[in-house]
Amino acid sequence: MGKIRIRTGRGTGTIEVDEDASKWSGDEFRKIQEARKKASAGRMVHTGRGTGSRKLGDMPDPKARPSTEGMTRVTGRGTGSRKSRNKGTQ
Repeated sequence: MGKIRIRTGRGTGTIEVDEDASKWSGDEFRKIQEARKKASAGRMVHTGRGTGSRKLGDMPDPKARPSTEGMTRVTGRGTGSRKSRNKGTQ
């Protein structure tokens, strides 16, 4: 596995990290998040500026990302368009 560069601080800086799903995003990271949530289901978290609290196990699971394949995607400040290739969550 190699290293990848990611943007930090509102896009003004970069750091190099190992090419690993736990440090990135996408479908693989979603599965890792789900496993972490199940492991700490009894833990209490605070919500809404600290005014509310609930257990992690009571929070809803994230919804699957819908497919937008074939839909028109506007590009370049609205001057161009192309067909989307996003297949959604597999």
